[in-house]
Amino acid sequence: MIEKSVPIATPDGTMSTFVVHPERGGPHPVVLFLMDAPGMREELRNMSRRLASAGYYVMTSQLYYRWVDEFNLFETGDRDRMVELMNGLSNAMVVDDCRAMVASAEADGAADAARVGTVGYCMSGPFTIMVAAAMPDIVKAAASIHGVRLAGEADDSPHRHLDSAKADIYIGCAEHDDHAPPAMIAELEAAMAAAGTEGEVEWYPGTEHGFAFAERPQYDRAASERHWERLHDLFRRRLHT
Repeated sequence: MIEKSVPIATPDGTMSTFVVHPERGGPHPVVLFLMDAPGMREELRNMSRRLASAGYYVMTSQLYYRWVDEFNLFETGDRDRMVELMNGLSNAMVVDDCRAMVASAEADGAADAARVGTVGYCMSGPFTIMVAAAMPDIVKAAASIHGVRLAGEADDSPHRHLDSAKADIYIGCAEHDDHAPPAMIAELEAAMAAAGTEGEVEWYPGTEHGFAFAERPQYDRAASERHWERLHDLFRRRLHT
């Protein structure tokens, strides 16, 4: 595997990005692996490595770069700062960041930036849908795993933009999740049906918000492995054709 840290210029500064991909068999489809609220850490890099080993050019960025060079809740313990940083991000900001990531991938012969997938967890669940809507011609697949803010009153709520996306969209939901209650998921699912969105909403019985992360107390090994199975299936179907 080849991995590197790439500084990517955006309209708002320089975004540190971890890139990992196989040594052979390229160019590889691009997967934008969007970080969750606690920030960049080795756990996310390891998850990116696992995904890349299946034949992808995976990019995961420090999305809080506008305010801090680094942030990792599990090192600082500063939850108030995490909430401040998380709430400072907008869907539009992350779409701009993802455009910059794709532009960087286009300049690397190891990447096939005409085939892009996105995956986001928790905070980044809605970002994956908004990126798919903003770049419909290249984003072929998008996954939200225990994502939040997927449907709401705001004009930029992801469920209002599904008709702009062409991606196959997978929504994986924890059964017990105050951040993504059943009513919100039902509204998203109805919007997907109305927009004719190709995709699936799947509930993970007995799980809590954060079940996919091995280093969180909510980790559920069986559910996490199922989410990996779903990701591999989604990206194989949509990015390797």
